[in-house]
Amino acid sequence: MCGIVGYIGDKQASHVLLEGLSKLEYRGYDSAGIAVRDGDKPAEVVKTIGKIKNLIDTTDNGNAIVGNCGIGHTRWATHGAPSRVNAHPHVSGNCTNSGSGLVESEVVGVHNGIIENYQELKSKLEHHGYQFYSQTDTEVLIKLVDYYYKKYKVGPIDALAKTIVRVRGSYALAVMFKNHPGKIFVARKDSPMIIGLNDKEAFLASDVPAILNYTRNVYYIGNLEMAELSAGSVNFYNLDGDMIEKELTEISWDAEAAQKGGYEHFMMKEIHEQPTVVSDTLHKYVDEDTKKINLSEVGLTAEDIKSFSEVYFVACGSAWHVGMQAKYIFEDLADIPVRVELASEFRYSKAKVRQDALVIIISQSGETADSLAALRISKERGIKTLAIVNVVGSSIAREADYVMYTVAGPEISVATTKAYSCQLVCADLLALEFAVERGTLTSYETYIDELFTIPEKINKILDDKERIQWFASKYANAKDVFFIGRGVDYSICLEGSLKMKEISYIHSEAYAAGELKHGTISLIEDGTLVIGVLTQSDIYEKTLSNMMECKSRGAFLMGVTAYGKYDVEDSVNFSVYVPKVDEHFIGSLAIIPLQLLGYYISVSKGLDVDKPRNLAKSVTVE
Repeated sequence: MCGIVGYIGDKQASHVLLEGLSKLEYRGYDSAGIAVRDGDKPAEVVKTIGKIKNLIDTTDNGNAIVGNCGIGHTRWATHGAPSRVNAHPHVSGNCTNSGSGLVESEVVGVHNGIIENYQELKSKLEHHGYQFYSQTDTEVLIKLVDYYYKKYKVGPIDALAKTIVRVRGSYALAVMFKNHPGKIFVARKDSPMIIGLNDKEAFLASDVPAILNYTRNVYYIGNLEMAELSAGSVNFYNLDGDMIEKELTEISWDAEAAQKGGYEHFMMKEIHEQPTVVSDTLHKYVDEDTKKINLSEVGLTAEDIKSFSEVYFVACGSAWHVGMQAKYIFEDLADIPVRVELASEFRYSKAKVRQDALVIIISQSGETADSLAALRISKERGIKTLAIVNVVGSSIAREADYVMYTVAGPEISVATTKAYSCQLVCADLLALEFAVERGTLTSYETYIDELFTIPEKINKILDDKERIQWFASKYANAKDVFFIGRGVDYSICLEGSLKMKEISYIHSEAYAAGELKHGTISLIEDGTLVIGVLTQSDIYEKTLSNMMECKSRGAFLMGVTAYGKYDVEDSVNFSVYVPKVDEHFIGSLAIIPLQLLGYYISVSKGLDVDKPRNLAKSVTVE
């Protein structure tokens, strides 16, 4: 949600900012703006509503606004409707009705996150003579910085420190001070921010793709930490204003990984990257020759595994669906009780989690607000936590007791595909390691062999995607779609249904097939599309019977099953087959046709596949 970019160096800042903001469009936004300084001249602010293209056109591709130091922002509205005046950057003084123009204010800034006590702070500032032009919490934050800067006559870092101790909520804050040209000052709590560096330039951004064309060397600024950026250098500070050291991280993937690479949409590119990234993730933790899983990098020992009495998977959205699928695999292979919780519910739950439990947090970005809160609550209770994340150095990765990184690379499309698949493979490997260490399996070599066949089998499904495309064109105007399955198949349905609704805007629901008769079947009418997932042999016939109940009420049936189960064609109207693999892991294959179906329906309807309405890639607010 929202995006921040900052630049100081020898280039025109506007060009770097606009390019960086374009690379962050996937995060979701409704307006955008930049503020640029030319030496000690006042900052010039330009803000627009709608797409980044509007900002590019307004600034003549950045040529109309001159300077080597600047900050930019894409806003996803929380406080106040999308408008130019509510768009960022915000200023400590008054502004024009458009919110754009030269700024004589002491402080200009941008902010991601939510300031929970902004009304209280706003009243305080109004009492001291401040007037407000927008409905945003960000304007309050910028003016609070200005207040402490002037009241105590301190430097920017001290002003930020005095501000953030009085703020409740989350923020990635970047500000420029009138009397400190050529510098950007930042502070962070819970919202993502990275700082990049090379010999002559400094950058800040919400995510790596925004700055990857310029540097691979980044710092991850921690919670309640601040920094001062100058061209080619950065200093970090703690809340007491003391300078601190940070570790520089080199980004391993290149800029091309965040480009479309000839595909029409990032989502289709990322669907096709799944064989590679699944293979990379497997090879990260498994020696293919010896077939041994190595979790030393994760930090998880055999003694740790034996000490856990139960496992909690805590996540949001697609990551929660990974947990749902992992539950069946863990309980069957490792014979350990597993609960799967939505992070937004878990963080407020009064449930008594045992001290010897393991809480596994799954998040692509490693910054998901509810998941991060759930992790912190678990740690406060003295419960061990393990993170499955894609972003090295992210908040969840830094704070968890154990970290298992996926190797998905940058995922740009809002609808996750390859990150989901990598998370699922990580969960599979954990289940196998738990099973061996807990004595429920004597060895897992045959299972490892099966996992290593998955990448090529995904390729085989992708080779036959034209059938899915044809079917999608026939059902692009569907009003309702229901996904049904049992066990592992039900968890696959949850993810397939989410892919359908989030990018095609078709009402879609997933149900455990046995629950249809308890109310949901009343919604079936002539032409309703019902998609059944039937990959589990022991419950194949039961799910098929549930599908036939729908067909008898007028439903059109699509079945997803494994090669060899061709008798399904006697019952369903359209069938899709995936290669056989051990049924514990077949979800990695069965999800591919459902990803493709959602994609092709969205394309048929002419929708924005990569940036669906109202959604953001990284959900960093509650």
